Amino acid sequence: MGIMQERQGHRPVILAPMAGVTDAPFRAAVRACGPSFVFSEMVASRELLRDRRAAVLRLKADSDEGPFGIQLAGRDAESMGEAALHAEAAGADIIDINMGCPAKKVVGGLCGSALMREPELAVSIARAVVDAVKVPVTVKMRLGWNDETLNAPQLAAALQDIGVQAVSVHGRTRCQFYEGRADWGRIAEVKKAVTIPVYANGDVVTPEHARDILAVTGADGVLVGRGAFGAPWRLMQMQDMVDGRPVRPDPDDVWKWQLALKQFRHSLQHYGEELGRRVIRKHLGWYAEQAGLSKAVRDELVRSTNAELVLERLASGQHAEAA
Repeated sequence: MGIMQERQGHRPVILAPMAGVTDAPFRAAVRACGPSFVFSEMVASRELLRDRRAAVLRLKADSDEGPFGIQLAGRDAESMGEAALHAEAAGADIIDINMGCPAKKVVGGLCGSALMREPELAVSIARAVVDAVKVPVTVKMRLGWNDETLNAPQLAAALQDIGVQAVSVHGRTRCQFYEGRADWGRIAEVKKAVTIPVYANGDVVTPEHARDILAVTGADGVLVGRGAFGAPWRLMQMQDMVDGRPVRPDPDDVWKWQLALKQFRHSLQHYGEELGRRVIRKHLGWYAEQAGLSKAVRDELVRSTNAELVLERLASGQHAEAA
């Protein structure tokens, strides 16, 4: 897993795969703030093999994008192996298998965290992907389906045996969704069960959280999800804390809005103008929330057909309420 670790002993802070969030424009924004490894959105294997435009766009990397992982979801071993070949050909440096998504649409198709209820099938899917590609294969999972089936340590050990090179663990069960607190202590049990790298995930929003989750779990790195919403620079600050360096302050408002403007334009280029405007809206809302803008300006930024004009004013340092 050298490409994620960078160097011996390094404990990286990595952008987690998030459906509908970690597209190429957002990954570029995060990279502009320092992290060297990021994950794509989840890509459904069957949609990819049918060449559906949405799946292909999730797979697509920009020509100047650095190392990244592509996450695949599915429950058919043959289709997952074939999709992994497509992902490898698209430039993926790591193939990640989704065994953790709790969304009803995904679980309803018996994919994502539903696979934790079928560990033998989960292992057979992972084996098919490992056998299909030359790049490393990783798995992202939860603690289990519910409190009565906390089988992440056993599943991680079985995955290690068939060649999976790392696992990431979100410290909740599927039935918790995102409610309550992530149980970092349970992630530590996974770390003790295997010798491959384990990456900890769940409720990592501040630099202190990144430091503390590693202290509790003994994990080899951190995956950050919702903590990056509207604040791509947060991962840089978390890495500072993990590495024991002084934590760099937030960038100034002008720099933040210049980054948001660049992501906005990148989104239009990546998806085309109409779809790009729809996709970027939630990101603009998160930027506005982080910046503490008034509801009126947030609404104009997210809903207006002149969002670029609002962004240009913000990026030039004009007062937000004048937008």
